[in-house]
Amino acid sequence: MKNSLKEKAVSFLQLVASGEVREAYSRYIGPDFRHHNPFFRGDADTLMLAMEENAAKNPHKTFEVKRVIEEGDTVAVHSHVKQKQDDLGGVVVHIFRFHNDLIVELWDVGQPIPENSPNENGVF
Repeated sequence: MKNSLKEKAVSFLQLVASGEVREAYSRYIGPDFRHHNPFFRGDADTLMLAMEENAAKNPHKTFEVKRVIEEGDTVAVHSHVKQKQDDLGGVVVHIFRFHNDLIVELWDVGQPIPENSPNENGVF
């Protein structure tokens, strides 16, 4: 049975978070991939190298999926990411666009989790 786009998006992020960046790219990234992270050039190789550098700097990174939404060729993954285990971490939403079951476009937005928040509902 074929993996759903949701499963592919989550698997990609899990591999990246665990430092298996090139494996993630070889399995899931399409030939015309582009991304919208404003801190890096928009090509696949630049982002892959940045992800590898982040994984090397943060070998104990944690990634916890909170929810995944799939609509057509688009998947959104809402997650809790900690660069170091004792950090509060951040809330991250990755939005993937798929074509022929491969990721061809990626957006990512995030915010740090504040130590003291007046919101009794929390960030998740």
